[in-house]
Amino acid sequence: MREFTEEQIERYSRHLVLPEVGGAGQSRLLEARVLLVGAGGLGSPTALYLAAAGVGAIGIVDSDAVELSNLQRQVIHTSADIGRGKARSARETMEAINPECEVTAHEVRLTSDNALDLLSDYDIVVDGSDNFPTRYLVNDACVLLGKPLSHASILRFEGQITTIAPGQGPCYRCLYPEPPPPGLMPSCQEAGVLGVTAGVVGLLQATEVVKLILGIGENLVGRLLLYDALELRLREVRVARRPDCPVCGDHPSITRLVDYQEFCAAPAGRR
Repeated sequence: MREFTEEQIERYSRHLVLPEVGGAGQSRLLEARVLLVGAGGLGSPTALYLAAAGVGAIGIVDSDAVELSNLQRQVIHTSADIGRGKARSARETMEAINPECEVTAHEVRLTSDNALDLLSDYDIVVDGSDNFPTRYLVNDACVLLGKPLSHASILRFEGQITTIAPGQGPCYRCLYPEPPPPGLMPSCQEAGVLGVTAGVVGLLQATEVVKLILGIGENLVGRLLLYDALELRLREVRVARRPDCPVCGDHPSITRLVDYQEFCAAPAGRR
């Protein structure tokens, strides 16, 4: 266990007094490396709380710029950030919250050419994207690399979240084997989204990541948690690994990454 400075003892005092965290757990948080795919509605609360919790190194993959319509739910950005890159804007906010946190802004679009290299440098991946090509790409890359993945999505008043732990449970393709045809699913831009729904679901992702790092509690591996903001209700669906899954099954047919841009059911990057 590392030795803490006086400032760290004060900053993380509420963690240190928790028996389930303590000094050993806070040390694990400070040594952890987490990659966030997207600094939008889901990535914003996740990034804020992971930085505050003391996660030592956080990467942010996002090639978009902040727009006025983002600010209704993407709380890591401000009006002064409009027109600036989301990854850089998020990095500055996170570093202001916790200067100890090493934040790397990857201002690129995630593709089959760079995904494995980007993800391989991190312990845990958080998918906060809003389009199917990225979701499938991140899932496949995490399965191929054996990296734990927190996946979530939101639309209108609803959200869903699951945790994917390769070798321990189902992956995203066990739920949805193939991307939907173009135009079948509306985007948040088309259907709308209640801003606070992104906050609730993003905080659930942050909770899952912290628990994964600490090795405590029960994660959402094999469980899909459904959130309904209008009814303020959580519902759980059990999900089993599919032996015929094309990426994590017994005889996988997907052994390399593929881009699925032609299946994009939502404008890429608009979260």
